[in-house]
Amino acid sequence: MILGTLEPMEQKNMEHTKTYPLEGIRVIEMGSLIAGPFCGQMLGDFGAEVIKVETPKGGDPMRVWGRHKPGGKSLWFPVIARNKKSVTLDLRQLEGQELARELISRADILVENFRPGTLEGWGLGWEELHRLNPKLIMVRVSGYGQNGPLSARAGFGSVGEALGGLRYLSGEPDRAPVRVGVSIGDALAGTLGALGAMMALFHRERTNGTGQMVDISLFEAVLTYMECLIPEFAIAGEIRERSGSILPGIAPSNTYPTLDASWVVIGGNNDNVFRRLCAAMGQPELADDPKYSTHDARGANMLELDDLIARWTGSLEAETVVQILDKAGVPGSKIYNARDMLSDPHFVARASIVRLLHPELGEFPMQNVAPKLSHTPGEVRSLGPELGQHNQEVYGELLGRSLEVIAELKTRGII
Repeated sequence: MILGTLEPMEQKNMEHTKTYPLEGIRVIEMGSLIAGPFCGQMLGDFGAEVIKVETPKGGDPMRVWGRHKPGGKSLWFPVIARNKKSVTLDLRQLEGQELARELISRADILVENFRPGTLEGWGLGWEELHRLNPKLIMVRVSGYGQNGPLSARAGFGSVGEALGGLRYLSGEPDRAPVRVGVSIGDALAGTLGALGAMMALFHRERTNGTGQMVDISLFEAVLTYMECLIPEFAIAGEIRERSGSILPGIAPSNTYPTLDASWVVIGGNNDNVFRRLCAAMGQPELADDPKYSTHDARGANMLELDDLIARWTGSLEAETVVQILDKAGVPGSKIYNARDMLSDPHFVARASIVRLLHPELGEFPMQNVAPKLSHTPGEVRSLGPELGQHNQEVYGELLGRSLEVIAELKTRGII
């Protein structure tokens, strides 16, 4: 069964042989930057029609964020805006708000990541929209959530990572907290926003009922992944601290240098796996050494053990280390950068990287859709659109505005 509210206009865009799990679901994305748009990206990857609403003056700042090809456009926007349509709309103007209501009345899901209270000030809050479209699912991504004493504060993913506990744990124990190399807090919030939308959609369709609001904060998205951090302190009285590349008490489980200036990760902390690692290193006697023969002993002598392993890996090239580990049944991998990913045959076999043609940038490789569904997989069907590329399609064909009216709205800065 195809769910959703698509109208005849969309049928011409569905001339394909695949069936997507979210085909027929219309999403209005009113987010900018990362967290909200990442949620929209995930929904679009699995076939939802995602209409991205952008300000007429410049659009989403992601259009200029991130690295650029010299003289070219952002290399990030085509990824995070893939599988989306772009319309321009000034939500600060009354006519823009009315057009937004028309779009939302025809939608299944609204994704937004404004500061709480912003949409309410434009007459586009949850209560108003729920009355307008009782089946609407509204995903609200914010720094601190829609209620609570901090809810009105501005919040970026970095702040969510700080409040949610991730930054405190990231880095070396004798240095200041660091960030990971990607906007992980935003991505976690966007992912959980998409998950919440799917649960609300499932409930709506199963009960033939109404939509609901999905409230996901950046800090709680990070907090969700903090394992047993809270009971460790509340019950055991311990605050987990930064530990660099190791897991305290878990050994060996670290990164190790190689002869060709690369790094490998080895996970050999299970007793049987450790014995296989020792044999692979040509030092089988280590498995019976009282300093390393048990889980607790290896944890207590972690530094000395890591030094022994590093001497072995440092005498070999990374690929040789990985091949030896694989043959011995020991989990391990070279630490990959983008060059490694693009040349690895496993990435090719899994179609982990997909390539599309960008009109200005040429062949454009990027990460493919995850997770992989066996019967109705997602697909990257298009790269991020030009600003306002779909104004005529959406305002003309969907909302019934004439060419003259659309031109006049553009002249007045409404779209």
